[in-house]
Amino acid sequence: MNLALFLARSARAFPRAPAVALGEEVLYDYGELARRAGSVADALRERFGLAPGDRVALYLDNHPAYLEALYGIWWAGLAAVPINAKLHAREAAYILQASEAALCFVDAAHGAALGALAEGASPPLIDVASRDYAALLTRGSDAPAEVEADALAWLFYTSGTTGRPKGAMLSHRNFLTMTACYFMDVDDVGQGDATLYAAPMSHGAGCYNFVFMQRAALHVVPRSGFDPAEIVALGAHYARARGGASHTAGLCMFAAPTMVKRLVEHVHAAGTEPRGIKTIVYGGGPMYLEDIRRALDVMGNRFVQIYGQGESPMTITALSRRHLWDRDHPRWEARAASVGTAQSLVEVRVVDPDGHVVPTGETGEVIVRGPSVMRGYWRDADATAKALRDGWLWTGDLGAFDEDGFLTLKDRSKDLIISGGANVYPREVEEVLLKHPKVREVSVVGRKDPEWGEVVVAFVVGEGVTPQELDALCLEHIARFKRPKEYRFIDALPKNSYGKVLKTALREMLAQADAAGTQAGPAGRADASGEARA
Repeated sequence: MNLALFLARSARAFPRAPAVALGEEVLYDYGELARRAGSVADALRERFGLAPGDRVALYLDNHPAYLEALYGIWWAGLAAVPINAKLHAREAAYILQASEAALCFVDAAHGAALGALAEGASPPLIDVASRDYAALLTRGSDAPAEVEADALAWLFYTSGTTGRPKGAMLSHRNFLTMTACYFMDVDDVGQGDATLYAAPMSHGAGCYNFVFMQRAALHVVPRSGFDPAEIVALGAHYARARGGASHTAGLCMFAAPTMVKRLVEHVHAAGTEPRGIKTIVYGGGPMYLEDIRRALDVMGNRFVQIYGQGESPMTITALSRRHLWDRDHPRWEARAASVGTAQSLVEVRVVDPDGHVVPTGETGEVIVRGPSVMRGYWRDADATAKALRDGWLWTGDLGAFDEDGFLTLKDRSKDLIISGGANVYPREVEEVLLKHPKVREVSVVGRKDPEWGEVVVAFVVGEGVTPQELDALCLEHIARFKRPKEYRFIDALPKNSYGKVLKTALREMLAQADAAGTQAGPAGRADASGEARA
């Protein structure tokens, strides 16, 4: 089944339903959105001669034309290669070359950046705001192409924090599964709802378009990208315009934890009810217990957490708003710090290195099996064989199930610290350090040590906090051997274009400090410059 049928069916049933908006301005309805997507499809096949299976890339900021270009690709039976707009043009050029994209939709800034690269041949670039693009929209195909459910739909390139990004081959079936799981495990959607694309449409936010397309709901692109004030204003606007109340109909959005924190702080500072914001699905990185506790205090019962990977898009576990809001449950803190329970159409296990299921409460690698799991990595048999074994996706994430089936992630397997033969999970230490009211952000990594193998080092963002205070906090909550041997106070944590902390960069900072002879003194406490602290 072709994913483009979601749009085709909604356009037939609700042709006058508002489809796409830029901020508060509704641009066109479902009938027009389907016509535009069909026109793009015709042009890709007839003008550019593309055939089923060919790849077409998108390298642009969130834009009202994103959806029609994306659906035009599928309408023609082609595969989409959405590229994160925050990537450098050289990184995008690598993805274009690796995917053998036949064409790339861009905006003016990203097209210019690609065009400025001297080396390498680039596929044709079409600016979605240009006359050339407008000329593609003069016709319309009657119906989407027929494709098999397992045909390639989306080539999803990983963030590549440890090397060249890999292209996860995602099929139409993968996203059909994801869509079904959303309705079963995450939230319901009605025509009175709207989805807000504050996070990149090339990733999680864009993946959830299918849910709202299937229900003929409104797709809203903010004018500012991600600005908490605009999001709150848009929630209020569409609550008025569409008759939605704050918890029954309104804006739904996917957001990374860092975005949630910014939105919560804005709402708290403004002191107003975020009327019209119905659901915030968060994922893509760790949401610490103190952060979700504050989010619930400030914004109420609006949150759902999902855990997935590009290799199983948005579909491994979910932590429902019901569980998040049940703060009287005796194990609420443990549940709120978890990523929830397995979604309905997948199986999730925690296993040892040989693939044997570990006992409840013990930590192992998280693996998942089901129709949401990718076909493999694009032209990378070795990486595919490592990630997919006997039908199971090995995620590289370490976690543990409790007796009720709630999965708590410990860390990426590569981030595990082994100190004196004992395992230290950085996230456990980070959760404790974030209890200090003056700690804004923290990241814990391992540092090579001749005696212990590795020691724990904490990079802390915050003012007016001392290592002694953090030591006391750790000794109050976790075993002594897990306590950081060194604290480094920095202005900001290094992050990639997805907002994830680059622990590789932190390890490099430690290695450079060691090489320069600025490691901490006997007390084992140092600031960012390497100065010993008492």
